[in-house]
Amino acid sequence: MSSVAAASPYALGADRAAAGVEEYNFDIVKKFTIMTLVWAVVGMSVGVYIASELAWPFLNFDIPYIEFGRFRPVHTTSVILGFGGSALFATSYYIVQRTCQARLISDFAASFTFWGWQACVVLADASYMMGHTTSREYAEMEWPLALLILVVWVVYMNLFIGTIMRRKQPHIYVANWFYLAFILAVAILHVFNHLAIPVSMFSMKSYSLFSGVQDAMTQWWYGHNMVGFYLTAAFLGMMYYFVPKQAGRPIYSYRLSIVHFWALSFMYMWVGAHHLHWTALPDWTSTLAATFSILLLMPSWGGMINGIMTLSGAWDKLRTDPVMRFMIVALSFYGMSTFEGPMMALKEVNALSHYTNWTVGHVHSGALGWVAMITFGSLYHLIPKLWNTRLYSVRLAAIHFWLATIGILLYIVAMWISGITQGLMWRAYDQFGNLQYSFIESVAAIHPFYVMRMIGGVFFLSGVLVMVFNVTMTILQGKREERQALAAGGLAGANV
Repeated sequence: MSSVAAASPYALGADRAAAGVEEYNFDIVKKFTIMTLVWAVVGMSVGVYIASELAWPFLNFDIPYIEFGRFRPVHTTSVILGFGGSALFATSYYIVQRTCQARLISDFAASFTFWGWQACVVLADASYMMGHTTSREYAEMEWPLALLILVVWVVYMNLFIGTIMRRKQPHIYVANWFYLAFILAVAILHVFNHLAIPVSMFSMKSYSLFSGVQDAMTQWWYGHNMVGFYLTAAFLGMMYYFVPKQAGRPIYSYRLSIVHFWALSFMYMWVGAHHLHWTALPDWTSTLAATFSILLLMPSWGGMINGIMTLSGAWDKLRTDPVMRFMIVALSFYGMSTFEGPMMALKEVNALSHYTNWTVGHVHSGALGWVAMITFGSLYHLIPKLWNTRLYSVRLAAIHFWLATIGILLYIVAMWISGITQGLMWRAYDQFGNLQYSFIESVAAIHPFYVMRMIGGVFFLSGVLVMVFNVTMTILQGKREERQALAAGGLAGANV
C-alpha cells in the first residue's frame, strides 16, 4: 500500500475497525440527541403550565414548588440548557468529527460532559423548586452549580479544540468556527457574570461582586450575549452544516459565511446595554449599544440570505421535504427576529416595548421560530443517519411542522398584541394629566391573549410529542434492521 493510501481517512478507518474501534464516537451524539428530546418535553410542558398559571391564577395551587416564581426558571433552564444545550453538544460533536475526519480525542471526557451537563440541569431545576435562585436573567443558579457548569464547560472546550487540532483536513469548516466562538464566549460570560462571594462554604447563598448599575450592566452584558453566542452563533453552526446537507447543495457563498462570522462575533459583544435605556446607566452607553444593535442587522441578514439562497435551484424540495421546511422557516424567523431586535433597541421603540409582553414575543419568535425549528430540522436529518435507517414517517414530520408553525404564530401574535396594548395603556393620560388606566386594568385587557399564548404553547408541545413518537419508532426500526443484518451475516458465515 502506498504512503498516500495508508494516510487516507478510509485506510485509517479500516485500521480502527480491525482494532475494534469505531472511526467516530457517535455513541455520545446519540445520548445527547435523546436527551434533547427529553428536555424538550420537560421544559415545554413546564412552559405550557406556567403560561396557564398566568391565564388562570387559580392554578397557582398552595404548593410552593410549582408556583410561577419557582417554576419559571425551571422552564427557562430546561429549555435553554437542557434542550438547547443537549442539541448543541450532540450536533457539535457530530459536525466536528465529520468535517475534521477525526474521532473525539477522549471518550471519557465526552461521557463526562454528558453526565455532568445532565446533572447540572437536574440539580438547577431542583434548586429552583426548593427556592434557591439568584434571580438573575438566564443565570438563576447559585454558586456551587455555577462552578460545576464551569468544570463541564472547560472539559467540553478542550475536547472540541483538541479534536480540531488532530483533524485530517487542513481546512476548518465554517460551522466549527461558529461553535468555537460560542464555546469561548459562553465560558467568558459565565465566569464574569457569576463572580460572587458565598456566605459560607456550606451555604447556597452568595452575594454578587457587583451592585447597582454595574450589576445591571454585567447582567445584560451576559444576558444578551448568551442570546448572541449561545442561542444564535451556536445554532448558526448547526445551520451551516445541516442546511447544505439536507438541500444536497453547497452553501451559497462560503465567503459570505466568513464575513457573517467575523461581523457577528465582533458586534454582538457591544449590544447588551440596549436593555437598559431609561435607567441609571449613562446615556452614551445605551446609545452605543443601540448603534451596534442596528449594525448587527447587516451580518444577521447576510447569514439568513446565505442559508436561504443555498436552496437556489432546489426549491422543489419544499413541496415534498418537511425537514427542509423546518430549516427554511427557521431561517425566516432568524431574519425576522434579527430585524425586530435592532428596532426594539431604538430608544423611541423601547419606550413603548420595554417591560411588556412584546419583549416576550420577540424572545420566543427567536427561541421557538429560530432555535427550536433549526434544531428539529437538524435532528430529523441526523437521527436516521445515527441509527442507519430511514425516518419512520415523513407524514408525521409534516404534521409536526404545521403544529409547530401554528403554535409559534399564535404565541408571538398574542404577545405582540398584548405587549403593545400594555405599552399604550401604561403611557395613556387623561385631560388632567393623570394616568388613564390602572395597572390592573391593563392586566384585565390582555387576559384573552394570555389564553391565546397558552393555546399556542399546547400546539407547539403537541408537535414535540409527535416528533418524540416518530423518533422513537425510527430508533426501534434502526435497531431491528441492525439485528436482521447481523442475523443475515451470521447465516451467511455459517453457510460458507
